[in-house]
Amino acid sequence: MATKTKTPAEYEAEIRTVALQARAIADAAEKADRALTDAERDEITTHLKTVADLKAGMQLAKADEAMRSQLDGLGDLSVADFTDADENEVARRLKAANAGILGSGRRKTLGAAFTESDQFKRMLKQAAGKDGRFRSGQKVDSEPVQLKTLITGASDTSAGAFVISDNIGLQAGLDQFQRPLNVKGMFSQGTTASDTVEYVVITGTTNNAAAVAESTTTATPGSPSPSTGVKPESAMALAKRTALVHTFAHWVPATTRALSDAGQIRQLIDAFLTYGLAEELEDQLVNGDGTGENFDGVLHVSGTQTLDTTGMSMLQAIRRARTLVRVVGRSTATAYLMHPYDWERADLLVDNNGRFYFGGPAQLGTPNIWGLPVVESEAVPEGTIVCADWKKGVVWDREDSTIAVSGSHEDFFTRNMVAILAEDRYAFGIIQPNAFVKADIHLTTGYTA
Repeated sequence: MATKTKTPAEYEAEIRTVALQARAIADAAEKADRALTDAERDEITTHLKTVADLKAGMQLAKADEAMRSQLDGLGDLSVADFTDADENEVARRLKAANAGILGSGRRKTLGAAFTESDQFKRMLKQAAGKDGRFRSGQKVDSEPVQLKTLITGASDTSAGAFVISDNIGLQAGLDQFQRPLNVKGMFSQGTTASDTVEYVVITGTTNNAAAVAESTTTATPGSPSPSTGVKPESAMALAKRTALVHTFAHWVPATTRALSDAGQIRQLIDAFLTYGLAEELEDQLVNGDGTGENFDGVLHVSGTQTLDTTGMSMLQAIRRARTLVRVVGRSTATAYLMHPYDWERADLLVDNNGRFYFGGPAQLGTPNIWGLPVVESEAVPEGTIVCADWKKGVVWDREDSTIAVSGSHEDFFTRNMVAILAEDRYAFGIIQPNAFVKADIHLTTGYTA
């Protein structure tokens, strides 16, 4: 039994149903203030794939409908009229068919097509009075008039001037301007209720711990030392640091009519405004130079280690960075931060026999090198890697992302427009700078551009 062909409207209804199911799963997790489970992610992924398949089917259905519309305009012509005749005969038959459809060799206007229709004539017969005129207050309804084979939209001078775009709101497309954001979650997360965060860092230590002999006299030894029973004194140098809370914000204009489309506004806020704040935060965490309203980012904060990679291969430099975190920073490295192009170069490295060091194209799983995960980010410059105990940096959240809408901007009130503003506030500090090691792998002998 042949499967019934779905109409575009039926496809659209199915798309709406599946999309709402996916949205309900995400909303439930959001309402419970928790992350999505693996099962929920898989279910949402399945729903999104179904939506994509339905959209493809809807486009085909629309194309079929348009083709049928064109065929309807050929009147009584059949398939045989095209297959059983030569090219000149086909052209003659098409010309004859068009003459019958359009009348007197030219296209009818929208008004002419309507007033000459059977539906309009039947409506006139139902009019009150023998003169066929409609009286004041009389209700008038006509049957739908199908005019798609009579009116052309090819030119703005014909019915094209009556074509009104179907605005279906914001669709997929912003992804091409966005990148995955991974850096913020590498740091420790904190909150603050103030505009400044003060903390203390240890800038140096003197460890004089030693095995101490038992004292043999009650008098103070002339030369105090562990060998004479005097316990040694150690020391540490401390310094107070202050992290200022910075505001991140941007806005977009919108019409008041757009505000009534909740789906469009929601996508605009989620997919653009909120993302924009997160992207700027990531750039500041890595590249902030400490001037003005900029963070003191990882690549510019004082006290971090810089590895001299002269004479090293790319892999040697990456490994030595981890060692410096361990030996000099007295910490355990948790991840490497690399530009995607640098990770690709590392991933494609081969030995003298042409074998990939990292398993080649069949290797699956989270990117890792020398036993540590690799976090790819376009915030770090190409050619620079950072190896660190990332928990030794803290991001303090002063204020969750907020959205405000106002028509008071400039002349927006008189133009029925509003400004949609998004902002959040964060502070950032690295509490142990020497647990962060930077390396310029452009300088390594094994680096390939």
